[in-house]
Amino acid sequence: MIVIGITGTLGAGKGTMVDYLAREKGFEHYSVRAYLVEEIESRGMPVNRNSMVVVANDLRTCNSPSFVTDQLYERAMKSGKNCVIESIRTPGEVISLRSKGKFYLFAVDADPAIRYQRIFIRNSETDRIDYETFLENEQREMDADDPNKQNLRKCIEMADFNFHNDGSIESLNQQLERVLKKIL
Repeated sequence: MIVIGITGTLGAGKGTMVDYLAREKGFEHYSVRAYLVEEIESRGMPVNRNSMVVVANDLRTCNSPSFVTDQLYERAMKSGKNCVIESIRTPGEVISLRSKGKFYLFAVDADPAIRYQRIFIRNSETDRIDYETFLENEQREMDADDPNKQNLRKCIEMADFNFHNDGSIESLNQQLERVLKKIL
C-alpha cells in the first residue's frame, strides 16, 4: 500500500490529480477539505475559506500539526488500498506521513490567472471571491513560522514530484502517468 499526498496552490489542479488517481488507478480518496467541512458544520460556522483556516489551525494547535492528516491516514489504513490524501498544507503533515511508510508528496502549481479562472468556474462555497481576495488568501497560506499554520511554500519545496499545470487535463494526466510508472 502506498499513500500519495497532494499539495499545491489554490486552483492548481489538486482535485484533478485526485480524480485521475481514483478513477484510473483505484486509489481511495481522503480529503482534508471534506474533513474540515464536517468539523465546521458541527461547530455551526459558515463554510468558507476563512472558517477552513481557523478550524484547521485550531485542530492543529489543540492536537498536533499533523492532526487532520493523521486522522485521514488512520481511515486509509482500514481500507488497505492505495490512497491519496488531498490538500496537504503544513510541513508537520508531510513529516508525519513520511514517518508512517511508503509515502510520496505530489505538488501542483499553475499561473495565478489560470488558477483564478479555474476556481471561478468551479464556484464552490469557498471560491466565490474576487481576484484580489484570491491572491490575499493564497498569500496567507503560503508562509508561516507557526507549525500549526498553513505553509504551502514549504510543502511544495518538500514534494517528491512537482507538476506544472498551465495546460490541459490530458497534459496533467500524462505527467502523472510518467511519475506513477516510477513509483507503482
